[in-house]
Amino acid sequence: MPIDIPLPALPTRSADAHKGTFGRVVVVAGSRGMSGAAVLCGSAALRGGAGLVQVATPCDVQPCVATGNPCYMTVGLPIESKGHALAEDAIPLILELADGAQVLAIGPGLGSAGRLADILEIVLVQAKCPVVLDADGLNALAKLPADVLKRRSAPTILTPHPGEFGRLIEKPTDVVQAHREELARRFAEERKVIVVLKGHGTLVTDGPRLYRNTTGNPGMATGGSGDVLTGVIAALIAQGLAPFEAAQLGVYLHGLAGDLAVAAKTQMGLIASDIIEFLPEAFLKYAAR
Repeated sequence: MPIDIPLPALPTRSADAHKGTFGRVVVVAGSRGMSGAAVLCGSAALRGGAGLVQVATPCDVQPCVATGNPCYMTVGLPIESKGHALAEDAIPLILELADGAQVLAIGPGLGSAGRLADILEIVLVQAKCPVVLDADGLNALAKLPADVLKRRSAPTILTPHPGEFGRLIEKPTDVVQAHREELARRFAEERKVIVVLKGHGTLVTDGPRLYRNTTGNPGMATGGSGDVLTGVIAALIAQGLAPFEAAQLGVYLHGLAGDLAVAAKTQMGLIASDIIEFLPEAFLKYAAR
């Protein structure tokens, strides 16, 4: 059974704070046809309270991503000469960006083409900041040696849905769903990571600790919802919360924003950007508990 782990307080803000006080998030996301994932993740990191957000995205979609929100910065990443996948030349630029960030979020909408797994392995091993890994980043991780996560020197948060988690542990989704707690805890402890196993009653675990989320609704089962969660968790880490606490509070606030959005949009009418829209109201409601 989940341990009764209290939720952390929202990050505090002093009167003399500036944008650097609340951390820099670097988001590596997007590809041709999936630029929206980068926009959603970067926008959620902004609404989640990060002081600065940089969205690093393949150069061929950078103009599209840049128009998605005027409040984050964008960086164009090199792509392969044949096709639109990230090129290995992107590695030094991603690592340079990570050196100036409090947290790196990787994966939403990156696609599966090219040598993403090879790029990811080098970035994971060499990046010295916490990493939140989602979506296509998780699918690339499933192709890498099991020890790659243990070779990291900083915390790692994985945010899989059951299908993605099944690929990581080489088990079908129905087995994952039948043994969610056991499998998530075991993987987190063995790989030295924090697992956010999404779904009804999203689980957050590092092995010894296990938290089951109580917010959220079926209307949030819509494309882009996970990209928003990745941005929120990254923003909370950037503001100084410990990674486990950031994951815990991130899933709670993400679900709470979804619950608030449903009252206005209905479950059938809810889309991922609505969750971002209602994050400020979720912060207010959480602070007033």
